[in-house]
Amino acid sequence: MTAPYQAVGLVPTMRGIRSRADITHNIDHIGHLIKAASWLSSLDLPVRLIAIPEGALQGFNDEVLDLDHEDFAANCAIDVPGPETARLSELAVKWDAFLIGQAKARHPEFPGRFFNIGFIIDPQGEIVLKHYKTVPLLPVEHSVTPHDVWDRWVELYGETLDAFYPVADTEIGRIGILMANEASYPENARGLAMNGAEIIYRGPYPHPHTANGLYEVQNRARALDNNAYLIACNVGTYYLDQDSEYPIDTFGGQSMIVDYKGQIVGRHDYSGGSSWVAGTIDVGALRHFRSTAQWDNWIKDLKTEQYRVIYDKPIYPKNLYLERKPYNHADYRTEVINRQIELMHERDIWVRPDKS
Repeated sequence: MTAPYQAVGLVPTMRGIRSRADITHNIDHIGHLIKAASWLSSLDLPVRLIAIPEGALQGFNDEVLDLDHEDFAANCAIDVPGPETARLSELAVKWDAFLIGQAKARHPEFPGRFFNIGFIIDPQGEIVLKHYKTVPLLPVEHSVTPHDVWDRWVELYGETLDAFYPVADTEIGRIGILMANEASYPENARGLAMNGAEIIYRGPYPHPHTANGLYEVQNRARALDNNAYLIACNVGTYYLDQDSEYPIDTFGGQSMIVDYKGQIVGRHDYSGGSSWVAGTIDVGALRHFRSTAQWDNWIKDLKTEQYRVIYDKPIYPKNLYLERKPYNHADYRTEVINRQIELMHERDIWVRPDKS
């Protein structure tokens, strides 16, 4: 049986980048933060899992500044594995912990493009999982997703849970990744759970949605619905670039660790600086609950034939970026958002606001 252990979610100050070289400063900071968090959080139980929030390596300047996708891919996106993940691997080995991270990164089969990739590094420094974000922050994030290049993705990886919702089976539990806006859609957490996930990393969410309660509602619901632990760490102070003198708490805090019954077992509400959230993971208790509960281990009761009807007709267009680079913000609203809203009205799923 896996003994209980501490999980730590970092809340780091980050600086947006304008080139890959700028990532070094952020990784240096992460190294110092891991030292503080691991030392203090291990006084009761050993720290076996360290989560680095989405954006901690590169910031979000591709989104904030509406940068050209191909330019960002060439100058700022990294390779996984690569020099940056090698430095993170050194930290995983040093602290004898599994480390979860994220980066905007390239893929050799899609030249000129970048994806948003979550990855897990084991205590030996090996990358044991890569997850490609399935739903970016759609109005502004330029990352390509598997659905945007559907035909080629399925040709490469198949149409399976592992192709979209991979889970790493590790000595501390089965771990999956759910980044930022992915958790706005319950299907993505369910995909991980149906592939065996027991511990789910959830990336950050921006203010005002965090402090106004959306982040906590989503985090607790995704953990409760799937009887899984969820580690949700938000980023701290954001500087737009390396030379900025203006710190901004863009994300609003509310970092938390939620257990398999939807209860918060660790929280850190503040993010105007650098800190961390910590909480106990007891995989043995989770497995016992899943195996003995009669009612609220709900996945055993899924009526999949019935639920399939809900998704019978496609909604969001696949292959959106198979032949072109992602839209800028204005064009995305015109070419995608407005058309999707019209589709919902045409199908009479939503009622038009001017209808009496």
